[in-house]
Amino acid sequence: MVNNKWFLWMLLLIIATITACSNNEIVTKDSPYERTPEEPEYNPPSTDDLDPEDPMTEYIKLGEKAFNETNTVLSDEVGNELSCASCHADGGTGKGSSMVGVATQFPQYRSREGDMFTLSDRINGCMIRSMNGEKLDRRSDELRGMVAYLTYISEGIDYDADIPWRMQNNMEKVPEPDVARGEELYSEKNCMSCHAQDGSGTGATSGPALWGDNSFNDGAGMTRLSKMSGYLKRNMPPGDGENLTDQEAADLAAYILSHERPVWEGHENDWPKGGRPTDIITQDRREKIRNGEFDWTEIENVVPAD
Repeated sequence: MVNNKWFLWMLLLIIATITACSNNEIVTKDSPYERTPEEPEYNPPSTDDLDPEDPMTEYIKLGEKAFNETNTVLSDEVGNELSCASCHADGGTGKGSSMVGVATQFPQYRSREGDMFTLSDRINGCMIRSMNGEKLDRRSDELRGMVAYLTYISEGIDYDADIPWRMQNNMEKVPEPDVARGEELYSEKNCMSCHAQDGSGTGATSGPALWGDNSFNDGAGMTRLSKMSGYLKRNMPPGDGENLTDQEAADLAAYILSHERPVWEGHENDWPKGGRPTDIITQDRREKIRNGEFDWTEIENVVPAD
């Protein structure tokens, strides 16, 4: 009789435990009821809310200024007339090419460099490629400030969280470009109003240089056809993204990338462990494109024209 009571008591305890677990959504690896993680809200903090008494405020403010006015704040290190905000509008808080949450994604492995990168490394990667300049001293106030600023606008986002607004700009399938049509579109879409007829730009944030000495070098990610096409498709014209068809974005990208720009001297050292993309528009390709001799099907994700 005692044994039966003990057995009944244990059975009730097991049922209660299972019920409690079910109510609290405790699941096992094989459970079909796994939770879907909630997407973090896109609501970056404003530097207007910083506490003036907080010693970090000075660094965050300096980082914001260096981000928005890179070519003037860091004139000795920047080799062109671009700023971080040339690609990442509104101090990196605009959704077009957002930097909100980027601090939570580091450290990360970078296949292009074949190495593990910190956020400071990534900033310096942009300095020597997109800015066509020099790396910042790790102890410099400006680099520390930029890290502090990017960390601040990433507040409230967990490490390695899913941040859907930082979508990759890559165009997965690129229609075979028509460079001549791209030149026509440059005028038809009034690109020169911001970037000038000769692509030299009208300002680091208002209209950055698209080619020439004051633009990014050909080691920057933007010299990949898929990245440039995707960026144009998603962000241009400003404030009215998604206004171009895939074909128009590809044509414009090819036209822009056919022009000369500073040459990156480290191409042979990139992707040391393999996986080099086939869509990098280097100096020899630029010349072939201008002469009408480049075979776009050399690029793996280009869809040949009918």
